[in-house]
Amino acid sequence: MLAVGVSGYAQAQVTVVKAARMLDVRAGKVVEPGLVVVDGQRIVAGPAPAGAKVIDLGDVTLMPGMIDAHVHLFLHVGAEDLQTVEESVPHRTLIAMDAAKNDLLAGFTAERDMGTEGAGSADTAVRQAIDSGLFPGPRMRMSGNAIDLLGGHEDANHYNPAQHVLSNADYANNADEIVKVMREQRKEGADFTKIYETGADRFANGVLTTPYQYTEEELKAAVAEANRMGKGPGHGVAVHATGEPGTGFAVEAGVESVDHAYNLSPATMKMMKEKGIPAVPTFAIAEYFADHAGNGAGATRRREEQAFHAAEFRKQLAAGVPIAVGSDVGPFPHGTQARELELMVKYGMAPAEVLKADMLNGAKLLGWEGQIGELKAGFYADVIAVEGDPIKDISAVTKVKFVMKGGVVYKQ
Repeated sequence: MLAVGVSGYAQAQVTVVKAARMLDVRAGKVVEPGLVVVDGQRIVAGPAPAGAKVIDLGDVTLMPGMIDAHVHLFLHVGAEDLQTVEESVPHRTLIAMDAAKNDLLAGFTAERDMGTEGAGSADTAVRQAIDSGLFPGPRMRMSGNAIDLLGGHEDANHYNPAQHVLSNADYANNADEIVKVMREQRKEGADFTKIYETGADRFANGVLTTPYQYTEEELKAAVAEANRMGKGPGHGVAVHATGEPGTGFAVEAGVESVDHAYNLSPATMKMMKEKGIPAVPTFAIAEYFADHAGNGAGATRRREEQAFHAAEFRKQLAAGVPIAVGSDVGPFPHGTQARELELMVKYGMAPAEVLKADMLNGAKLLGWEGQIGELKAGFYADVIAVEGDPIKDISAVTKVKFVMKGGVVYKQ
């Protein structure tokens, strides 16, 4: 039996991947040499049988595939609001397929898509096309549209009202409406629910203020509905939430993650540690927007916001808040989001801890704990190889030379 990747590389059912080094994520160290035995889609215990196919990659480090817990496959570089108005859903779906391929080739073998931004359940078709082998891409958790209230963060608030421009999210203005929208989205194939809990943000004189959108009780109704479906981790509620009180409401309600998390109160951080709810910082998108601001004042403001977020991130680390890795890629180029791991090191995490946040916490958040995120027998054969040693220099994760997902080679 042969498996063929998009690279055209055909491999025997039992394959040995060898390299000079291998990352032991859980131990936080690199060991020598690296050797992974693959039978079909899974890693198996060695030794390999006689006649197994050997892929000797030489002076590189084998790693589990990286995980991005916050992506937007349906967005690309350019004005987000105009993309969702000017581009048809079929057009955007083709863009999403190309984005998924680029992310996979960059070493991201699993991702969570945090909203199609107006393309509804089109992401279900993308996930199915990937899972069936029709197109290359990561393992995906999909949310469909995010949920937002009338006049909320992603509503078309700055257009001519007479044009009736649609929101990029699905409207829900109370708990009953949230539950109704969730049921419709899950019927159409959504794995989990994304809710906009805060926005629009205002940052002035070193202070972040942001209105909340849903009360704690409304968010609890959403979490209860997700729990009623009984699918477990990876199928709950994730929130876009940058600051208090919305971040606190979300954590009290028991969401799966707080994405962006620019500012968390001491009480919220304590609850996140106790409940095991991770923050997903998304530094890379903020850096990109600062570097590509339309004017100097805009760039300065965004860099001040990033410095504020970095300082708050260090407080979160000190408080023991769990961290997962998500880049918010889409508004910046797909396939470049390993920059997120570099920034997390820059802003205070040790490389070994960032890799654990990415692969161990990421696998748990996506509901694939014990299936991905480690190079161990029984796990999916999601294997990448990078130049250098990522424990010594995290920039190694930006130099991906080999990608295997589920035993199929996509890049060598």
